[in-house]
Amino acid sequence: MLLSISNLDVSYGPISALRGVNVEIAQGQIVALIGGNGAGKTTLLRAISGLIRPSAGRIVWSPENGQSTNVQKLRPDEIVQLGISHVPEGRQIFANLTVRENLLLGGYQQPHHDIAADMENVLKIFPILHERRSQPSGTLSGGEQQMLAIGRALMARPKLLLLDEPSLGLAPIIVRKIFEIIRQINAAGTTVFLIEQNARMALTLAHRAYVLQNGQIILADSAAKLLNDPQVQSAYLGG
Repeated sequence: MLLSISNLDVSYGPISALRGVNVEIAQGQIVALIGGNGAGKTTLLRAISGLIRPSAGRIVWSPENGQSTNVQKLRPDEIVQLGISHVPEGRQIFANLTVRENLLLGGYQQPHHDIAADMENVLKIFPILHERRSQPSGTLSGGEQQMLAIGRALMARPKLLLLDEPSLGLAPIIVRKIFEIIRQINAAGTTVFLIEQNARMALTLAHRAYVLQNGQIILADSAAKLLNDPQVQSAYLGG
């Protein structure tokens, strides 16, 4: 497994956010995590990327032809160096910086001679960002900002891309475009762990999926099977 999470607990003071969470993400897959608001989905991504510390459990990174690493005690920048990039909910771009400057920040840990090629690759994936590269990022549309947030993460050359609610607040036509881009990124070799409010689209896109409820994984299976599961349909797919 590229990433294995076992018996993970996370608390905010006296409040338990995650309890005994087990998730496995295989190399080359898109893995979806669905669940209601407050289930703990964002907390799980923040634990993987080092933004919060688990109180128990392990997060193990095992890339092909590489040593296994316990992630849960590393700093966020060390986790990025391993090959894990996080696109947070709400994009969190630097609005006063240009598109190009935001992308450069994403690649700050890369060798200087690689940055131009990485920038070119990102701008091929997102042609609209090439057109907007000199604009302040705050002037972009919501969809363009989401593309920028994904592009910034790709500048770090991740093996695993963590996506937190990439469709949030976007028009349906833009959502379809974002999901097609995610599919292309995965086809090019990047593994994806996706949190998504649009459960139907997430399960249609993913290879494997988990359902998180009240801080615990209650279902895990292939995405196709969960898409047809009566419990999932009733709770998350509108019947």
